This record gives sequence, C-alpha cells and structure tokens, in this order.
Amino acid sequence: MFKFAAEKIEIEPLKKSLEDDRAGAVVCFEGIVRNHNEGKAVVALEYEAYETLGVTEAEKILAEASTNFGILNAVCVHRVGELKVGDMAVFVAVCSAHRHEAYQASRYIIDEIKTRLPIWKKETYAGGSSSWVNCQHLNNAAACHSEASHGHK
Repeated sequence: MFKFAAEKIEIEPLKKSLEDDRAGAVVCFEGIVRNHNEGKAVVALEYEAYETLGVTEAEKILAEASTNFGILNAVCVHRVGELKVGDMAVFVAVCSAHRHEAYQASRYIIDEIKTRLPIWKKETYAGGSSSWVNCQHLNNAAACHSEASHGHK
C-alpha cells in the first residue's frame, strides 16, 4: 500500500497493517527533514507530487519488491505540503519471513520511490531564499556521483 499524506505520518497503524504470523522481520525506514543540503542551511521543505501517476508508479515498485525479494507485505507513505526540520517526509515498512529480504526490499523501495516518482521539493533556506528541485533529477545525479566515486558506471 502506498499513499501521499498532507498530514503527519502515523507509523503505528502502518506497522500494525503488516502483522503476519509468517513474518520474522519488520524493517522500517523514516526519512526525516534535515537542516542542511548541499552546503545550505535548510529551514523548511515543501513537497508537491503528481499524485495519480505517483501512486500508480509506487504500487508497481511495491509489487516489484514483493516479486524480487519474496516479502510478505510493504507500506510506504510520502508527505506532501509544508514540512519543517525534524518532520518525517517518508516512511517505508516491510515485513518478511527473514531480515535479509526485509532489509533488501526496504532499500529497494526507498531508492526507487526517490528515483521514479514525480515529486518536487521546494527548499527554503536560512535568509529566506528558496529553490524548487525535481527529486528524480537529484536522486539520479546522486546515484551517478555515488557510482563514480565507487568506480562504477
């Protein structure tokens, strides 16, 4: 299950939705708004998304995680709207029979969400300036930088 949320993400009901007697592992990831990005002091973020396309693509990602890693279930919620430093921007939880699959699937889901979903982020900086960025572009650039610094293409 994937959804966008304009309000604070309540994680306990999401974790409860994953309860399964077959599960031996639940892995959760919380993406938090930090106070800096690329050397600039960040004071707030605002997320916008093309929600219809985003939900469709996110459901594909969750299905891929299930197929690729044999997990039992997964949930993901991504915030839209205004957030401040310390707010949770995204939550991913995965349950599986074993921890290895849950960790792999969780990493896959967040990486693919950040790469494939039509989400834009407005960063507001100390001093009042701001800038809109397409999260897909940022994550593709970060992936290229990471691969280059590790000798991968």
